[in-house]
Amino acid sequence: MIVTTTNKVQDKEILEYKGIVFGEVITGINILKDIGAGIRNFFGGRSGGYEKELLAARTEALKEMEERAKDMGANAIVGVKMDYEVLGADNGMLMVTCSGTAVVI
Repeated sequence: MIVTTTNKVQDKEILEYKGIVFGEVITGINILKDIGAGIRNFFGGRSGGYEKELLAARTEALKEMEERAKDMGANAIVGVKMDYEVLGADNGMLMVTCSGTAVVI
């Protein structure tokens, strides 16, 4: 499955538009990662725990979107966009969403 942020795939013709597909992941950030991030925020540096959580959520959202496109009979997704939100009363949840257009090339 080709997944791209562009509106077309180089050297390929879009034969059919199947529709818009989405992938969504909402994940909790645990207290240990919050403590580690707070320390790094105070002293400076990168938060490896948060970065790993974000990477995993993004990967899962893309995988979910690909599966939905496959179920529609598509073999590519064009125009992909990603969005990130922090949710929950204590901002303890991370939401990653992606969307694109499922197509046949």
